[in-house]
Amino acid sequence: MPLKDAGTLTSYSNLGAPKGKLSKKRIYVDGKGLAAAKTASIVPTTYAFGAASRVKARADRSMVSNALDRALCVALSEKYQMVPAGQPADITIRSVITNVVPTNKTAAGIATVVTVGGGFAIPSDVPFVGVPRLPIGLGGLAVESEAVDSGGVQRAAIVWARGANAIQDNPRVSEVGDAYGLASKFASDFSEMLIAGKEPKMWDISLPTRHGVQSWLGGKPKYPACDAFGRAPGVLGAIAANYGLPPEWTEKKPKPLATH
Repeated sequence: MPLKDAGTLTSYSNLGAPKGKLSKKRIYVDGKGLAAAKTASIVPTTYAFGAASRVKARADRSMVSNALDRALCVALSEKYQMVPAGQPADITIRSVITNVVPTNKTAAGIATVVTVGGGFAIPSDVPFVGVPRLPIGLGGLAVESEAVDSGGVQRAAIVWARGANAIQDNPRVSEVGDAYGLASKFASDFSEMLIAGKEPKMWDISLPTRHGVQSWLGGKPKYPACDAFGRAPGVLGAIAANYGLPPEWTEKKPKPLATH
């Protein structure tokens, strides 16, 4: 999955050289500029010209962009007070999906049968053995995003791309099955950078917070602003993913926030 610039960032000159194996990325982060930020808002993710046409259904496109924004909002809540889009904030995050490689639904269906069926065939007393996904019909996602301060100055930016792989990504019978899952991986990479104020270490593993776990389970987010992106499917969503069911079967539609 190649990196792709769509021309939507305030600047590309600050970005470093491409790096990464699973997730390819070019990044920039101004740790000092982010240090004083206390509040953050997320502008709903959009699609670059040409990227949207790669996914047939508008509902599928909205589901992927919304999943990305929700994951960002929940993760950033650990450091920033999240405020609704359009309200004053110390930093504003803007993301654009620059490319989508659709998942081949037929290949994903075959891979699901093989993967799930193969899992049942493994003896229960054999620990930590998974059945790799058939490496056919894999999807991908590319995103570029930035955080700008109240004066419009870019404080962090990323150009990111990743394709699904046979080991880490469960097949789902949906044209956006892989893009949906990869949206959360992008959100994790960018939010870690914004929270740390620097490029995260490769093996920087931290325990999930109470609010993070609650949000993952589909509960109330830490800040009401995150409700604009709906609640996570939680355990039901995880079970559906394990059996290759389309994400739209368990995805919850966001509820409009009250304006008075």
